[in-house]
Amino acid sequence: MKARHEGLGLPSSLYRPLSDADVKRIADAAFRILEASGMAVYSATARHALQRAGCSVDASTNTVKIPRGLVEDAVASNPSSITLYSRDGNADCVLEKNRVHYGTGGTAIYVIDPDTGERRPSTVEDVILNARMVDALPNIHLFTINVFPNEIEDQDDIDPNRFFHALDNTTKHVMGGVYSLAGCQKAVRIAEQVAGSSEALRERPFVSFITLIISPFKVDGHYGDMTCYLASENLPVVVPTEPICGTTSPITLAGNVLTHVAESLAGIALVQSVRKGAPGIFGSVGSITNLRTMRHVAGGIERALINAAVSQCAQHFALPLYSTAGTTDSKAVDVQAAYESALSSVLVAMSGANYIHDIAGLMEEDLTVSYEKLVLDNEILGMCQRVLRGIEVTDETLGTDLIIEKGPGGHYLGEYHTMEHMATEFFMPQLANREAREHLAPGSDALSKARQFVAGVRANPDAGRRIESGVRTQILAEFPAIRQPDGEG
Repeated sequence: MKARHEGLGLPSSLYRPLSDADVKRIADAAFRILEASGMAVYSATARHALQRAGCSVDASTNTVKIPRGLVEDAVASNPSSITLYSRDGNADCVLEKNRVHYGTGGTAIYVIDPDTGERRPSTVEDVILNARMVDALPNIHLFTINVFPNEIEDQDDIDPNRFFHALDNTTKHVMGGVYSLAGCQKAVRIAEQVAGSSEALRERPFVSFITLIISPFKVDGHYGDMTCYLASENLPVVVPTEPICGTTSPITLAGNVLTHVAESLAGIALVQSVRKGAPGIFGSVGSITNLRTMRHVAGGIERALINAAVSQCAQHFALPLYSTAGTTDSKAVDVQAAYESALSSVLVAMSGANYIHDIAGLMEEDLTVSYEKLVLDNEILGMCQRVLRGIEVTDETLGTDLIIEKGPGGHYLGEYHTMEHMATEFFMPQLANREAREHLAPGSDALSKARQFVAGVRANPDAGRRIESGVRTQILAEFPAIRQPDGEG
């Protein structure tokens, strides 16, 4: 299944749940909210940056009100195009306009063990295997570190372990959430060493970082500090928001989209208040609530509508977007996982969302990663790519003269036109079984083939070690808390 990464950044505006008037109305309402009620900002660093930029600050409540003009200036100064570089140049992802890319995500705390089929806490070795899997799957364009190393006890050691092992096992772009300022700084240092210098990393940043806005309308102290640090370092940072209908946002989809947009604009305003022109990425993660249990719902079709609508709003502001799709509430790789993942993936892709994270491997309310689902989702994403490519209508593809030449009753199997187009016109699945029932062989179903693919990646441990050996040795010496798969280090 290893292949060239063709079709990165296909443009799409095929699905638009909002009218242009709706988008304008949401944008105006978001400006009004930030100016009238603002954000609770618990990071002193973030408050000071926003105050210096022109926001009013109520020191007694930590409330920061952000004027419309300041937000508009922030939108104007934020790059409208951000490239998330791969290390080998074969999978660079350009986030702009309505160009679409796919990746993992979620920072799940569990995996489905590929040997036992049982759920267990994720480890450093799962960070490694997930990176190697993504490296081998052509329709997953970048690696957002998707599991948490539960055995790492010191919070400041989480980020260096996650980023080092990700960089050591894929050359695709690595994005990841960060857990402490000290750990984030260590991860940046590791990336600089891999790049060869601080300047080289800024010239072609092959890592990016995710902080967080906590709905409704709060900037946490730790996340605010890390956002300011990353903006000051001029590295790509996503400041996503995750409002949930009926709990941390109004229950209506429109109210949730509005909350998304206002909070995400506040994140962009914070990044630009720290450093004009820093690469901030608009973020959209939210969903709906299971009103019987008040739990977050990952696989609801409404999540796709919300993220597609936010995609339209991000395009209105010309801001690069980090979006969400492909998730499921299923606890197994089953029919529910397939239809929930596929429907949201294709809808959000059709909206032109720039980078759709969580779209491969994630299940069980975003808590668990399945290796088999990674492979199956890669196939779904190949089908999404075919949808985005659309139907090319030219004299050559119409074949009008050929149809006339063949006439009634003619066939096209042996024609040069058929030979020329048959390899590119259709999506050719690697997992789906299209054989007649009488020709079915054991292990030919899609899930069995996915398991075989996982086994093949696991059987080739030499596929890792993507960091040059001398640099690798240097990093491990500087950061002894980075754990090795054999337990050493």
